[in-house]
Amino acid sequence: MPDIIQLLPDHVANQIAAGEVVQRPASVVKELLENAIDAGATHIKLVVKDAGKTLIQVIDDGSGMSDTDARLSFERHATSKIKSAEDLFNLHTKGFRGEALASIAAIAHVELKTKTESAEIGTRIVIEGSKVVEQEAVVSPKGTTISVKNLFYNIPARRNFLKSNPVETRHIIDEFHRVALAHPQVQFHMIHNGSDVFNLPVSNPRQRITRIFGSKANEKLVPVSEETEIVKVDGFVVKPEYAKKSRGEQFFFVNHRFIKSPYLHHAVNSAFEGLIKEGTYPGYFLFLEIDPKSIDINIHPTKTEIKFDDEHSIYAMLRATIKHSLGQFSISPVLDFNKDSSFDTPYEYSKKSPTNPTIEVDKTFNPFKDSATTGLKGMGKQPYNPKKDPHWESLYVGMKDLTKEGTVEGVQFESQEVTGSFFESSETEQGQTTFQIQNKYIVSSIKSGIMVIHQNLAHQRILYEGILRNMTVQEAVSQQLLFPLEFDYTPDEIGLLTTVKEPLEHTGFVFDALEGEKVTISGVAAGISESTVKEILDALLSDLKEEVPDAGFSQNDLLAKSLAKSMAIKSGTALRPEEQEHLIHQLFACKEPSVSPNNKKTLITMEASDFDKKFM
Repeated sequence: MPDIIQLLPDHVANQIAAGEVVQRPASVVKELLENAIDAGATHIKLVVKDAGKTLIQVIDDGSGMSDTDARLSFERHATSKIKSAEDLFNLHTKGFRGEALASIAAIAHVELKTKTESAEIGTRIVIEGSKVVEQEAVVSPKGTTISVKNLFYNIPARRNFLKSNPVETRHIIDEFHRVALAHPQVQFHMIHNGSDVFNLPVSNPRQRITRIFGSKANEKLVPVSEETEIVKVDGFVVKPEYAKKSRGEQFFFVNHRFIKSPYLHHAVNSAFEGLIKEGTYPGYFLFLEIDPKSIDINIHPTKTEIKFDDEHSIYAMLRATIKHSLGQFSISPVLDFNKDSSFDTPYEYSKKSPTNPTIEVDKTFNPFKDSATTGLKGMGKQPYNPKKDPHWESLYVGMKDLTKEGTVEGVQFESQEVTGSFFESSETEQGQTTFQIQNKYIVSSIKSGIMVIHQNLAHQRILYEGILRNMTVQEAVSQQLLFPLEFDYTPDEIGLLTTVKEPLEHTGFVFDALEGEKVTISGVAAGISESTVKEILDALLSDLKEEVPDAGFSQNDLLAKSLAKSMAIKSGTALRPEEQEHLIHQLFACKEPSVSPNNKKTLITMEASDFDKKFM
């Protein structure tokens, strides 16, 4: 049998490694920004074109590289961060594997310009698909400039799997946030398609959060700080009243490295237990400092997951620290046994002896003294006799005429209606053809048996088709608000709402202002109450962040699905018989009555034979 195992060529091995490290343009941004941080840069500039598909450029003023180091940096497993296996457990830098640049160079056109402070001239290297095309000496400022062009140019299948430009841009901004938040001492500047997105000067953590998430974020933050032998915790949690239904604004940093940890996330949720509504998530920006020897970063290719030696203690510390901060700043209710200073004895009375209070009583006071002539004398001892009262006839003036006219029969008396039923008002009425089960399902009889309709999913289908129709015809009915509604959002969220402003207006929303960090709405779609507008916009933003489609039908489709889901009748809502019938009529007037916008069943049918089988 011939030998079948062989070594892979370097360029194939690099492409395989790139599949682990470089999943999308945002992965390249993360690796290049972290390299700039490791180089000691104080000013980092990120330039992106076409969501990173055309260009990703990072310019820094770090230490730079020599001619030899610049060439070696693109070799696999070439790194200056570690020299032995023991160094893996004493890491103070972002990168250490030596795979990032090699993986990026295998699937893109890369140009590197770098120069150290002591060198007179710099080095320029051009690599295409792991092959060095050019290397020359150039005039360059201190630091490194690396440009990644035409990502996945030699792997068209991977390029086809990339999402639309808005989605990829969203991921790039998320990675930029993570690096910028971890390093407030570094100045960051981001440009996308020639427009400034962020310009973050050197600041402290609180100012950096405010710069990224808007000026209103400052009043939402509660500081958290605790230092123990195991871990040092600093940062902020968001006040419970600002908890969101989406998982945004949740950041864990361990030794200035962003991580994802469901276990620690559960610790934060546990600290907020009883303070936030079910189904909402608290926001937090928590920075943990731990001895590098007690954590293992080398368990995931993207280094976003780490392993703790004593994660149970960290869980307990984190939970207790957040609970203490919420109590300390009067966010959560606490039991305070400290005495109030207002109850202290004043200084001038401290040496005086207390005296008993005196009570004066008027012994001659008689409350019945003046009531002897009105028939009240002796009340309680004998019944009142009206004929002994000289004015008794005045009590019956007009009664004789009232009885003669016979109008007493027309007098209506208030009394509780006796229905003779133990059921609520939603009880089945005579002639009713629909029934509601658990305020969730509507049951209607049909010729072959019964039909069960899910009221929430059915209403989603009705609203979905109606919203799409309004977007197409552009003649939606809008109800004007007496007082305009104002909401505060982050600059990123304002940008997302701007992209869907026109289709929202076609559904009935009227925007007076949509800029900066404020949204002003003076009109909403018919059928929407003022109290639910904020909830609908929040749900829409959450859906847009998950999947931002290109302009056109796909955008309208996503918008209609999101609005229909937010506006639909919720499970648990009691409906009157006429409302149940109206819902059924509307459902069967739809083009696709049997499925919801998300392709779930809206109704099922059960024949009489199905019931017969149950009783066999």
